[in-house]
Amino acid sequence: MSLQDAELRLLENMKRCMSLRVKCDREYAIALNSVCIQTLKIDQSELKGSMVARKKERYVNFTLMNIIEFMLQDAVNKTRNLYEKTLELWRVSKAKYEDQYVKGKGGKKLEEAKERYIKITNKLHRLHNDYVILVHEGKEYEKHLRNTLLPSLLEYHQTVLQETVDRWKILMLQFSTYTDFSNDTFRSLNIKMKKSIESVAGEDEYKDFTDKHRSRPLQPVDFKFDVSLLHDYNGPLKPNQLALDDMTYDALKEKLQNLKEKLVECQTLIKEKELEIGQCENEMKSLRKTLETENMLSVKRRAIGILRKELNEIICQEQRHQQLYNLVSSWVNNVEPKDLPPGLEFPDIVSNETKDEDTSSLNAIGRRSARIIMSKLRQPFHAFQKKTNNAFDDSFTSHGGSRSYSLTSPGQDNVVLNPSYTSLQDEDWFHGVLPREEVVRLLENEGDYLVRETYRNESKQIVLSVCWEGHKHFIIQTTADGKFRFEGPAFPSVQELILYQYHSGQPVTSRSGAILKTPVLRERWELNNDDVELVEKIGRGNFGDVYRAVLRASGVEVAVKTCRMNLPDEQKKRFLQEGRILKQYDHPNIVKLIGICVQKQPIMIVMELVPGGSLLNFLRNHKHSLLITDLLTMCLEAARGMEYLEGKNCIHRDLAARNCLVGMKNIVKISDFGMSREEEEYTVSDGMKQIPIKWTAPEALNYGRYTSLCDVWSYGVLMWEIFSLGNTPYAGWSNSKAREMIDSGYRLESPPNTPEYIYELMIRTWDYNPDRRPHFSEIRQTLESIATSFI
Repeated sequence: MSLQDAELRLLENMKRCMSLRVKCDREYAIALNSVCIQTLKIDQSELKGSMVARKKERYVNFTLMNIIEFMLQDAVNKTRNLYEKTLELWRVSKAKYEDQYVKGKGGKKLEEAKERYIKITNKLHRLHNDYVILVHEGKEYEKHLRNTLLPSLLEYHQTVLQETVDRWKILMLQFSTYTDFSNDTFRSLNIKMKKSIESVAGEDEYKDFTDKHRSRPLQPVDFKFDVSLLHDYNGPLKPNQLALDDMTYDALKEKLQNLKEKLVECQTLIKEKELEIGQCENEMKSLRKTLETENMLSVKRRAIGILRKELNEIICQEQRHQQLYNLVSSWVNNVEPKDLPPGLEFPDIVSNETKDEDTSSLNAIGRRSARIIMSKLRQPFHAFQKKTNNAFDDSFTSHGGSRSYSLTSPGQDNVVLNPSYTSLQDEDWFHGVLPREEVVRLLENEGDYLVRETYRNESKQIVLSVCWEGHKHFIIQTTADGKFRFEGPAFPSVQELILYQYHSGQPVTSRSGAILKTPVLRERWELNNDDVELVEKIGRGNFGDVYRAVLRASGVEVAVKTCRMNLPDEQKKRFLQEGRILKQYDHPNIVKLIGICVQKQPIMIVMELVPGGSLLNFLRNHKHSLLITDLLTMCLEAARGMEYLEGKNCIHRDLAARNCLVGMKNIVKISDFGMSREEEEYTVSDGMKQIPIKWTAPEALNYGRYTSLCDVWSYGVLMWEIFSLGNTPYAGWSNSKAREMIDSGYRLESPPNTPEYIYELMIRTWDYNPDRRPHFSEIRQTLESIATSFI
């Protein structure tokens, strides 16, 4: 019995062992099958459609490149802004010095004004040179970035990837060796696996990497000298040219020495880097390629990649310094210190007697002409008798014909003035507070001129703008006794001063040589502020209040936008830009401009009065009476207006229901062009305080790039507002939340009772890729076909 009991226990133990072996074999088979399945996963499908991967790609392709461009511009812009401020200080110091000089008062005040004038001029000339040099340096750096540094970065990235392949190859070989416990039957299979691993070559895996992943060349950043800074500057400084005089010679010599030292330093570093690369390459050749030395070879390859990248950067620096050295040396080395021109010339102090000053200023036109002109101009207006003269110059006659400062031609003796007094604002060649950009546009031919107002440091100044070898601007000086002058005699009124300059044919200043030939009259849309009577306030805009008003001459009701007087000049320019854009447009779905009032403050834009008010309020107030056909017609009319603007290369940038007006018979008119730009593509970098986030396309928010296709996105939101009868898009969401959801693929849901084909058109306008959005011509055609079938 005991023997039988022992046999039973043995059989039970053998059963357990066999069960355990079967279990282990089953688990081994399952694990082996899992390994095989894992090895087949080589397509990396998990990255396809990854929002993270797409986001990183967009960041590299757009945001990072934009950041680099903005960094390049930043250094130049800082110097440009400092240059502009110093130029303004120079104008102030010059005006103070000239004022003291004209008054003929010597002593301490004149010397202090002169000393400050010299100091500011010295600083201005040096800043001018710094600005010119920085513009050249920016051009060189940007060129090297596109042609050398970015390609070098891609090559280095390829080197890093190749090294990763080689290191992974080493790990796989080690794993294969240390896990090879097979017998002779399976050893041949393992040997084949090792040979396959050893055949991997990192350089072959990425042979075409650079060609496949090469991005399109960046658009060149054109660094230019801002010539508008010197428009009203009368001095020796010239755009894109260094100022070489006794004030700047030492600074330029010092700059030249610094550049030479940097060149020597760069050349030394280049030799050192080339030597280090050579040493690494020799060490790699001396190492035998074995499993043990593969890590060392990988380290050497990485070091060579880093050294080559650094070498390219130093070579670019050396070439940039060489270009700047050539620029500065071409000016400095060709002039002897004794031959340097003065940076600032002061005239000799002359007698301040009016008689001597007047006589010397009129020598050029002859003594007889001088006596005739001066005797007439010094008489009061009422002393002149009305004369009949067929040779009057119509350009000095007003529209009404009741007043005139009439002349025959410059240089002749006779002057005919109407006895009735007229104010400066009534003169047709006086343009009020016209921005300088408009002045440059109006003055086209040599000798064209106009008079305008400007405000500096809260004080009003009257400026004569002349087209003469460019556009020149002369501040009319006021003497202590309240008269007006340039360099010649003084007169009781600006009209008499301009009349004298025109009639005598004398230059406004001896340095400029500018002669007045043809007055530029106000354009038909430039109204006098007194022609408009404000009736009642009907709203408020970004720049000021909006009024219902009446034109005094015709009694026509109009809408008037006003600009607050305390706004900075930049904001006033933006305000007037809306009028400048509107005045050239004529379309039934674009609000019409009647005129602009710039004669005095406040500046006003006069437009047609659209009785229905804003489209947003109209939708909310009439939601129960509007039919689908009415909403479709509104979308169609807005599309027609936007198609017209797109054809004019006008980017609205603020298209929304609140910025559309409803006229007679519910016609929709596009309005509020305060953020508009007349360009095919427009880029901003001044923050997003004014940007309507929920109406703006993603590429504009992310990269600051605006095109008409951005307006297409906004138009889609406008359609949604119309069919939702004035609801707020993304209601309850903050701007940041809405922006995040749009980037993640969310789109506004279809408003109730919206036809499916209308919502499909909205979705097309909200395509994340702007190139896949329809243009306004296609939108208009689609809506017209829908409207035809609907009717």
